[in-house]
Amino acid sequence: MNSKPSKVSKMKKSSYIAVFAVFALLLVGLELTNAVTCSVLQLAPCLSAFTSSNPPTTACCDKLREQRPCLCQYLLNPNLKGYVNSPNAKKVANKCDVSTPNC
Repeated sequence: MNSKPSKVSKMKKSSYIAVFAVFALLLVGLELTNAVTCSVLQLAPCLSAFTSSNPPTTACCDKLREQRPCLCQYLLNPNLKGYVNSPNAKKVANKCDVSTPNC
């Protein structure tokens, strides 16, 4: 018996690899389109709620949810930590149903 793989077997293997590569690229592309740009300026709609007793607006809650993946970055920044970790900011996050991450 010949133990060498046939041309058909090699072509099938190559086809599977090509399909997998295309699938992987599509997944990476989807991740890139869903990536969040971390910018504390995106939380501008929350400024009033963070600095007063005003309730958060819908726009504030939407932005806070959008920026959720960035909260650790903000908490680890000494210039932002006091704002993001303030009692008012915690109240706003709670009212918007956004959990504060453990960083």
